[in-house]
Amino acid sequence: MNEWLSQPFSSDPDITASVALTRLFLAIFFGFIVSLIYRWTRGRSADARFVSTLVLLTLLLSVTTIVIGDNIARAFSIVGALSIVRFRTVVEDTRDTAFVICAVAIGLAIGAGYIALPAMALPFIAAAAKLFGSGTPAFYALEGGAFRLSIRVGPDFAGHEILARELDAACPAKSLRGIESVRGGTAIERSYEVELAGETAADQLIARLSTIEGVLAVEVVRTVK
Repeated sequence: MNEWLSQPFSSDPDITASVALTRLFLAIFFGFIVSLIYRWTRGRSADARFVSTLVLLTLLLSVTTIVIGDNIARAFSIVGALSIVRFRTVVEDTRDTAFVICAVAIGLAIGAGYIALPAMALPFIAAAAKLFGSGTPAFYALEGGAFRLSIRVGPDFAGHEILARELDAACPAKSLRGIESVRGGTAIERSYEVELAGETAADQLIARLSTIEGVLAVEVVRTVK
């Protein structure tokens, strides 16, 4: 009876609690550094959700590596599991992908006999997911307001110069994110990442762009809360 109770915990002594906790703390710290580098290199076009994903992935892969240890068979089983996630699972949000890997890592840890490690890791994962959540933390806050500007025009639109002048005057710090055909080819939509002073500036920009002949619709959406 005692052997049945102790056998599930037989792998835990491979790594001490202090070592595991130190590695988890370091995983969050270095994940945070990586996210700062991403934020610094991308500037105002940085995706807040991807910032969160970087921290989560660093922590989760640290857990996975601790589980693998020097066990070759365990390493191959993790490669197989992650291959299924990569090629069989369609996940649109990068944060959702991190949580898929979280489930894989925790499941593999428990299956390998590491009972204490998931118990210690989950509070860290929850804290990281909450701290680096759907919004942007205070230390990542952008100056001013970051918005996505979508302009829909007809296929024979001839006011490109007027449109460019209005955009340069209202939001000089802009970047083109994409151009696509919509409504079955009857319209073209251009998307920009722009910086605006606030909702009043957004309303004024929409009013000015809507007066341009050939502009069918203008949409401004805040990208960072």
